[in-house]
Amino acid sequence: MIDNASIESLKNSIDIVDVIGNFIELKKAGANYKANCPFHGEKTPSFVVSPSKQIYHCFGCGVGGDSIKFVMELEKLSYPEAIEKLASMYNFSLNYTKGSSDYSDAKRVLETIQAWYVKNLENNPTAKQYLLDRGIAQSSIERFGIGYVPDGNSVIHFLNSALLPLPKAVEAGILAQGEGGRYYARLVERITFPIYSTSGGAVGFGGRTITNHPAKYINSPQTKLFNKSRLLYGYDLAKESIYKNKKLIVCEGYLDVVMFHQAGFTEAVATLGTALTAEHLPLLRKGDPKVILAYDGDKAGVAAALKAAQMLSVSGFDGGVVLFPDGQDPADLIAKGQSEAVAKLLREAKPLIPFVLEQTIYAYNLHDPRAKEAAFGAAKQFLDGLSQIIKDAYIPMTATLLGVSPALFGKQTQPNRAKESFSQKRDDVAQLSILKTLLEKPELIDSVLDVIDVNMFGGYAAMFSALISGEKEHPHLMGLAVDDTFQIMDEAELQGVLRNFLIKHYDMKLKNIVADQTIPFEKKSFLIRKIKTDIIPRLKRGELVAFEGN
Repeated sequence: MIDNASIESLKNSIDIVDVIGNFIELKKAGANYKANCPFHGEKTPSFVVSPSKQIYHCFGCGVGGDSIKFVMELEKLSYPEAIEKLASMYNFSLNYTKGSSDYSDAKRVLETIQAWYVKNLENNPTAKQYLLDRGIAQSSIERFGIGYVPDGNSVIHFLNSALLPLPKAVEAGILAQGEGGRYYARLVERITFPIYSTSGGAVGFGGRTITNHPAKYINSPQTKLFNKSRLLYGYDLAKESIYKNKKLIVCEGYLDVVMFHQAGFTEAVATLGTALTAEHLPLLRKGDPKVILAYDGDKAGVAAALKAAQMLSVSGFDGGVVLFPDGQDPADLIAKGQSEAVAKLLREAKPLIPFVLEQTIYAYNLHDPRAKEAAFGAAKQFLDGLSQIIKDAYIPMTATLLGVSPALFGKQTQPNRAKESFSQKRDDVAQLSILKTLLEKPELIDSVLDVIDVNMFGGYAAMFSALISGEKEHPHLMGLAVDDTFQIMDEAELQGVLRNFLIKHYDMKLKNIVADQTIPFEKKSFLIRKIKTDIIPRLKRGELVAFEGN
C-alpha cells in the first residue's frame, strides 16, 4: 500500500492547472481556467479549473473534484493507480508500507537499463563513431543520455543479472513476449535515445538502427508510462528555455533536437515518430510560446508542416514554419557548421497563417477557373476556422493570392456551388443536418417520410426531392456532402432534431390557421384543437407524430 503521508506530500507538490493542462487545453478566464469538458461533448466551455481551490467543476455535466479524481475519471484508473500515475508524471518517489507498484517497478527497470545502454555505447566503436560522424559532441551524448543496445540475448542476460523481473521489463516496454511465452528484446543493435516525461522521469526509448534495418527508427510501445501522443522528445531539457524565451521549435527527429541544442537552440523538441496532433496541444501551450515548425523541405516535410500549421492556427497559436532546403535537415546544416544559417532561417520563419494560405492556394492551377474556384473554397474553409478578427485581417492577403475581390469573402457570398455556403439560421441548420444524415444513411429515409412531407422543407424542398429520387449528382447535394458544417446524426439524434423541427412547424402552422380567414369556422376549430391539444403535446413528450396534411 502507498503510505498516506507520501500521498499528502504528492498532493501538496502538484498544481491542478498543470495536471489537467497535461491532458486538455486550458485557457485563462479571470482567476480561473476554462476548457471544453473532456467528459461530455460541448462546444461552449463550461469546464472550470480553480487554482486557488485546486478543484475542477463542469457546469454542463456536473463532474468535479481534485487532481487525483480528474486522472481517475479521465484515464479510468483506481485511486492507487491514479496516485502512481501522477507520481510518475512528476518524477515523485512514493513510499509504500508494503511491497511496491507496477509504476515503481517499471521506472526501476527503465532507469537501470538506461544506465546499461549508456555504458554499452562506450564499448561499441561503430555506434560511437556514427554519432561523431553526424557531428554530435561528447557533451551532447552525455546530456541526452544517448546509449546503445546490443543483441537481444545480451538484453535478457543483463535483466536477469540485475535481478529485474522479465514480466516487469515487458510492462516497461523493454521486452515483448512471442509465441509460447518466449521473451525477446524490442530494441536490438540500435543507438538509443531515452525519452523522459516533462518532469524528467524515464518513460521509454527511441532506437536508431546502425545495421540498415528497414525500420530506421522505432519507439517503445504504449505503456502505463509511455504515451507518444502526449510527449515531445527533449521537452524535459528544453522547457526552461521555452518558458524563458517564449519560443518552442518543433522538429522531426531525435538527432535534429540534439544538434539544435548543441548549437544553442535549446528550445527544440520533436514528436515521437508521429505527426503533431491535438493531444500535443496542451504541452505546446505551456508557457504560451511562439511555435516554430522546423521541418525538412521534401514532399513529406511540407505535407506534415501544412497539417501542423493548420491545426496550430485554428487553435490560436502564434508561430511560423521553416522548411530546410535541398533535402537537408537541421542536423545536417548544424553539423556542417552552418548554425548561423539555421538561425537566419528561424528568424525568417514564414508565419503560420500565410504559410497555410500559400500552400493551400498554390496547390491549384489558378489559370483554370474550376481549380481556382476550388482553391477559393479551400482557403475560405481554413479562414472560417479562425477567429473573426484574425480572419478579417487575412482576407486581403487571401484575395491577392487568388486574384479575386475581397468582397467575395463577405457573409452573403455563395462563391462555390460545389461547396455551397448555406445560411446558418437555426432552422436551416436543422433541415440541412437532417438532409446530410439521410444522404449518408439512406436507410432512414422511409422513417423520416412517415412524419415529414417534402414541402415542409421550404427552400430545401428541391434538395429533399432530389435526395429521395436518388439524384446523387444534384449540385446542392454534392455541396452538402462535402460540407463539414452539418453533422451526421445517429438515429436517436435524428429523432430529437425531427421532433424539434416538427414542433416549430406546427407552431407556425397554428399561427397560419388562426390568421387564415378562408378556413370555415368548424374546420378551423378542429385543426386548432388537434394541433394544440394532441400533436404538439405528443411531440413534446418525445413521440414522433405522423405528418398531418390538413
